[in-house]
This record gives sequence, structure tokens and C-alpha cells, in this order.
Amino acid sequence: MNFIWDKITEWLKGLLVGGIVSNLSGLFDSINTRVADVASTVGKTPQAWNGSIFSMIKSLSENVVVPIAGIILTFVMCLELIQLLIDRNNMHDFETFIFFKWIFKTFAAVLIVTNTWNIVMGVFDVAQHVVSQAAGVIIGETALDVSTLIGDMEARLMEMDIGPLFGLWFQSSLMGIIAWVLSICIFIIVYGRMIEIYMVTSVAPIPMATMVNREWGQMGQNYLRSLFALGFQAFLIMVCVGIYAVLVQNISVGSDVSAALWTCIGYTVLLCFTLFKSSSVAKSIFNAH
Repeated sequence: MNFIWDKITEWLKGLLVGGIVSNLSGLFDSINTRVADVASTVGKTPQAWNGSIFSMIKSLSENVVVPIAGIILTFVMCLELIQLLIDRNNMHDFETFIFFKWIFKTFAAVLIVTNTWNIVMGVFDVAQHVVSQAAGVIIGETALDVSTLIGDMEARLMEMDIGPLFGLWFQSSLMGIIAWVLSICIFIIVYGRMIEIYMVTSVAPIPMATMVNREWGQMGQNYLRSLFALGFQAFLIMVCVGIYAVLVQNISVGSDVSAALWTCIGYTVLLCFTLFKSSSVAKSIFNAH
């Protein structure tokens, strides 16, 4: 009778251990894939990320938004001329130099609007250069290897009783669900940033048309701040991933497998939170609220 019970116990242990190992392998594969995707995606310029979307946004900006920006520019420069005239004692005392000044401002404004796309892409090219230079310094090995992390995990699990194995199997299944949700969150944050970049750049000529005016110019200045915030958000994301890489490499199992696994999940949750906060941090740095 004991022989039969031992065989059943051994079979249950093998079933549970196999399920735990399978759950953890899928868990780590999902996290590793998504974290690696973060490091590769944020280092790309809008053109390199998706050429088709880039071409569509550029076409919309040049063919649809630029004419609207031209109308706004006309209004802004007329307002600028009126302001230049009335600033000199309500037009009773003004110099002809004012008109040369206005012509120069108009020329600068037209130059800015007609080259808006180059200016905007230049911001992201600079940010991408910074990210690529920093990648080799702050990004270490981010992959979580279940074999090196746990070591002789399967043999150690076989030494456990059925009750604790059931608990660990349930925990590993729950961790798999959490990792799946975290992978979706990371995907939304990283890809959402790129979509936000395309949306912001599509209307670039409109705020840039207000740059030379003293009153309306705040719109263009805030827009440039938001561009720099979006561009250098990628650098902050790389810093987040670099911190995550250092943390996961310092995980040690010891005698508590469950604690080590929950630590991995905790670090991944921390990564998601910091990625989410990177946008507000970048905006606060450039005062782009």
C-alpha cells in the first residue's frame, strides 16, 4: 500500500514540478522579450520605427497642416506689425527701422514654418544620438535566465512536499498572469510614446507659426519644450531599463524560491511604474506642462 502511495506522490510531484517549471519558463520569456523590446524601440527615430507611418504623417503635415499654419502666420504677423506700431506712442512716434524689423521677423517666421519638419526631426535625431551613446554605458544584461537564477530548481522542488508544491504551482500561475499584464503595460507605454510622437509632429507647423510673436510665441516655445521632453524621455526609459538590469542581476534564490520569484515580479512592476512616470519626469525637466 505504501508502495502505491509513494508512486502516486511521485507522479503528483513530477506533474506539479513540470507545471511550475513550464510556468516560470513562460514567465521569464515574456518578461525578457518585452524588456528587450523596450531597449530596441526607444532608441529609434520616428522614421526608423515605422517608415510607412512616418511618410503618412509627413504628407499630412506638409499638405494639410502647413496651409493652416500659413493662415495663422499671416494673422500673427499682422498682429506683430500692429504691436510694433502702437508700441511707439500710438503711432505718433515711430522709426522706419520698425518696418525692416517686421520684414526680418516675417522672413524668419516663414523660414521656420517651411522648415518645421526638419526642425522637429532634428530634435529627435539629437535625442536618438544621446540614447545610442548612452545605451552601451547604462544597459547591462536584462535577461532573466531561469536556469542560472534557480540553478538546480527541479531537483530542489522534487524534495518538497505536495502541499508546498501546490502552493508554489498556484503562485507561478499567478505570476504568469501578472507578467502577461505587465508585458501589455510595457507595450502600451513604449508604443504609446511613439504614437504620441507622430501625433505631436503632425501638427508641428501650427505652433511653430507663432514663434516670433511676443504674446503668441509661448505656444511655439511650449511646443518645442514638449518635443524635447518626448525625445529625451527615451533616455530616461533607458536609465529605467539599466536600473532594472542591475537589480535583476543581484537576485539570489537562497533557500526561498518563492521569495526570489516574487522579487523578480516586484522589479518588473517597478520597471512598469518608472516607465509610466518617465513622461511626467521628462516634461517637468523641460517645463513642458
